[in-house]
Amino acid sequence: MKNNSPARLATLLGVAAGLVLAGCSRPATGSWQGYFEGDFVYVGAPLAGRLETLAVKKGTRIDAGAPLFTLEQGAEVAALQEATGRLRQSQSRLADLTKGERPTELSALEARIAQSRAAAELSGRELERTTRLHETHVLTDDDFDRARLSHEANLKQVAADEAQLETARLGGRADAIAAAEADVAASQSALDHAGWSVSQKTQTAPRAALVYDTLYREGEFVPLGLPVVSLLPPENIKVRFFVPEAEFGALKAGDAVHVQVTGRAAPIEARVSYLSPSPEYTPPVLYNRENRAKLVFMVEAVPVDPAAARDLHPGQPVDVAK
Repeated sequence: MKNNSPARLATLLGVAAGLVLAGCSRPATGSWQGYFEGDFVYVGAPLAGRLETLAVKKGTRIDAGAPLFTLEQGAEVAALQEATGRLRQSQSRLADLTKGERPTELSALEARIAQSRAAAELSGRELERTTRLHETHVLTDDDFDRARLSHEANLKQVAADEAQLETARLGGRADAIAAAEADVAASQSALDHAGWSVSQKTQTAPRAALVYDTLYREGEFVPLGLPVVSLLPPENIKVRFFVPEAEFGALKAGDAVHVQVTGRAAPIEARVSYLSPSPEYTPPVLYNRENRAKLVFMVEAVPVDPAAARDLHPGQPVDVAK
């Protein structure tokens, strides 16, 4: 049977009122209440895909460079292989243009030049004989002109064959070579992009940290740019505490403070890194002398030694003193 006597109810109400008053009481001057806060590092991939491998577990500590997760990369690997083949193809085309004709084709041109020179030499000798006969009026003008023009044609053929051989040795034209070089550069850029896409499907830890949370499970599809793992490096842990208006003016950035954590014998040394320019809590009345005492400003401090904050957790309450 329950005891609901007025005395018992009064006792319960008194205890509750005492707890409320104790919770609302302000700490002694020079000591402020606060808690630890963390700036998390959210690691995701710039490409979407199914989560193939999750290499870490929530709550474990990892070193910098440790593998975090891998997304499916079949399409990216295929694109990389295609880009590799296209680069080789464009490089071979450029090399072919800069080399000129093949050795057998150059040999054929050289043989043609030899034939042209032999024909020119033969027609030259023929022209010498016809010239002497023409001067003695043995040959007619038509026969002389025929021999002269034949020799001139053979000389022009030699010049044409020599120019063709020189052109064959030069390779492709400057415009064609420039186009081939641009094609090689474009193929190299495509290969670089394909390689980057493959590498981005596997992410590693940017620094040593605590795996604070894993946001996807293996087999789930991860949309573009969304984080898969949240990390908390020790150097990203800070103290956030609240200072009354009357004591706020005595603090400045760089001041040393002592952070007392329950369960630790020695306080953690920290330095003030940020002071809020506006009050965190203000009553909905004018700032008269009485209400100004209720203003509270938020202040942040970072531990001097990040290793000291390694085993601390966001939300953990602390007492801060200067």
